[in-house]
Amino acid sequence: MSISSEAFMNEWPGGIVQVKVPLPFSLKWVNSYLIPDENGYLLVDPGLHTADAVQAWDSALAAKSIRLGDIHTILLTHQHPDHYGLAGWFQERTDAPVYISERSYAYAQRLWGADQGADFARELTKLYAEHGMPQERLVEIGPHLTGFVEKVSPQPAVTFLEAGGSIDIGGTNWRMIDTPGHANGQLCFYEPVKKWMLCGDQVLPNITPNISVVPGEGHDQLQQFLDSLQELSGYEVELAFPGHRDPFTNFNERIGELAAHHERRLNQIEGMIQEGTHAGYTLCMRLFGERIAGNPHNLRFAMSETLAHLYHLERQGRISGTIRDGQARYTVTPGV
Repeated sequence: MSISSEAFMNEWPGGIVQVKVPLPFSLKWVNSYLIPDENGYLLVDPGLHTADAVQAWDSALAAKSIRLGDIHTILLTHQHPDHYGLAGWFQERTDAPVYISERSYAYAQRLWGADQGADFARELTKLYAEHGMPQERLVEIGPHLTGFVEKVSPQPAVTFLEAGGSIDIGGTNWRMIDTPGHANGQLCFYEPVKKWMLCGDQVLPNITPNISVVPGEGHDQLQQFLDSLQELSGYEVELAFPGHRDPFTNFNERIGELAAHHERRLNQIEGMIQEGTHAGYTLCMRLFGERIAGNPHNLRFAMSETLAHLYHLERQGRISGTIRDGQARYTVTPGV
């Protein structure tokens, strides 16, 4: 496969280079950013460790006459494999420190640490079984998760970042903002002079970030996401650098659109339950289509997002959930 550097690179104000690192998923690519300063480059979210991604990086660095040794810092907005996967690979070749939040790294170790995610896979499979996922789909979840281990190896040695502080990026101080919901421990980075925001996957143009139930990380990820959006709406942003799609300017408008999307989805699910659809998996199929059932990656995203909305509706008192014979069923709460 031959990759043209012009096809997957853009340069933005401040000399920031957007590299579209290819993904073997429907999203097609993840954004990485090379941010210059007097010492070289800071690298944000290097992408998933695949042969295509490595080839893309070889082409991108050559096109910009950037040597691996010019990269002095690796910054991760969050722990999802499409952002985290090449961090260790780059660290081995640059000796650069890798920065990430402590909660993000803890999740990475749950999935790809000593047991290579075996406990997490059991917890997630059990959760899906309780919400009606059939056995022929359940048996695919563990192998699907294990398949990511090679795509995030080697694991980096990391230094922890803490929200509320600041970090030097491109010679200026960027504020670190805690933005859970899409990923527990995700950080956004705000430069108040230029009014730029590195927003990871928290605010995306054109597409909605996945909001998933994660076993052991609280019961209302959607509320965390909405609260994070509310906090981010207080920042004046002239240019946002997202993890997917292209940088964009209508940051606050997009926040409103995302919040409205989830309210529509909540109303849609509540209506389906009122009509008589009571199991999480059945609701998932109605929302996303039966075609996703044959793709474990897309099914996991869709199922966990469906559950995030169900849990939020339950916490709001709009629906009630009961477990009978090991199966969760939901009904609309009368009078709400």
